[in-house]
Amino acid sequence: MTFDPFKEKPGKLEAFESRDRVYPRAYDKNATDPYTKVRIILMNGTEFESQWFLHNMTRHVTNEDLRREIAVTRRIEQQQQKTISYLKPKDESILEHTIGYEQLAVDLTAIMARCEPDKYVRGALDFALLEDFDHLYRYADLLESDMGVRAERLVGKYTEIMPGRPTISEHRYPKDDVRRHMDARTASLRTKLHAMIITAAEQQTMNYYMNQGSFYDMSEVGRKLYMEIAMIEEQHVSLYESLIDSSLTWAECMLMHEYTECYLYWSMMTDECDEYVKKIWTRHLEQEIAHLHNAARLLEKYEGKHWSEVIPDGAMPEPLLFGEASDANKAYIRKLLAHTVENTAYGDGWSDLSEVPSSSEFFKYNAKVNGAVADVASHKIIDRYIMEAGEDYRFQEREHPVRELRDRTHDNVDMGRVRRDGGTETPATRRTSGKSRSRT
Repeated sequence: MTFDPFKEKPGKLEAFESRDRVYPRAYDKNATDPYTKVRIILMNGTEFESQWFLHNMTRHVTNEDLRREIAVTRRIEQQQQKTISYLKPKDESILEHTIGYEQLAVDLTAIMARCEPDKYVRGALDFALLEDFDHLYRYADLLESDMGVRAERLVGKYTEIMPGRPTISEHRYPKDDVRRHMDARTASLRTKLHAMIITAAEQQTMNYYMNQGSFYDMSEVGRKLYMEIAMIEEQHVSLYESLIDSSLTWAECMLMHEYTECYLYWSMMTDECDEYVKKIWTRHLEQEIAHLHNAARLLEKYEGKHWSEVIPDGAMPEPLLFGEASDANKAYIRKLLAHTVENTAYGDGWSDLSEVPSSSEFFKYNAKVNGAVADVASHKIIDRYIMEAGEDYRFQEREHPVRELRDRTHDNVDMGRVRRDGGTETPATRRTSGKSRSRT
């Protein structure tokens, strides 16, 4: 299956719509397929990223004609974002919606990591994947405890729910979240798309938790959990955005943003099972094709460059499909857990905690941010649930692949945070992606 948006005839650029058309029919939270909800969250984040990029572009270019051209595209992106955002029904709680955010983070990252050709970028995806996987577990226990809703119903059993790298271990020194950026001139198109997509998705998650977490009113510990995980999501944004080649010009970035949107709408349209939502993806794809062609025109007009200097081959890679990915994602995540759950970021790579010097800023920063372990929200959620129910809430199809995370009556707060040697510095440290010990 191939698709080249540059070969498509663009429609009208100024495809403004009435408010009645922008305002959609919300989905039924009890009947809609979980992956439809996931696609909606992804495209909401994609449109948010696009229009905020264009706002920032406007703040950094001086040509007034170009700024006016940007404003036209941005207004339509705004309309698209509102349509997608309002597909969410008003009877879906903040926490129920959060489960969709974390299912997206888990399954989207796994899909991309499984086919990512760049080993270093794949290492970044693999690393953060296990952290979002743990977030899903923490929120799921909160959901069952506070609302009596089992998250396995919300995720449609497409995604397992069990501990990943414990959230308490994810608080890292800021410098260790910055990665080496790719070279956009030599990186594969798939790699560039993956970096753009995951940055937008994680940014949307960060924004949602930062803005909605303070409105969570079911429990104080739940409110604190949102604050804690929002901090981790900011770390993930720092991680992913640092992979993007920042040497590209504003006009080149605009072209890449529009191409990414075309790729995602084409993917969502291909994968969507809800006919009403599919029509929205189709309509938006048509609009984005016009945006892409216009971005190519602006690139040539203001920088004298042909679009092929940024995207050598307009033909897109295979579409990003959720519907067929569930089983492969589960297997992939289990393998990552078994081999990399105790990894942490160090330098410009990832290392098993045992290979990180005890003098590393990670240990000091983690201890400072967390304070007393008993007071850490991500731990208290599980501890509270175990006290109430006798064991934690999980949805796992078979035994957890990591022995230390199998005990359902105890929340492991040492994994990936406390060295097994008691802090004794090892003779050498490795900073290469994927270096770890098997935990099976």
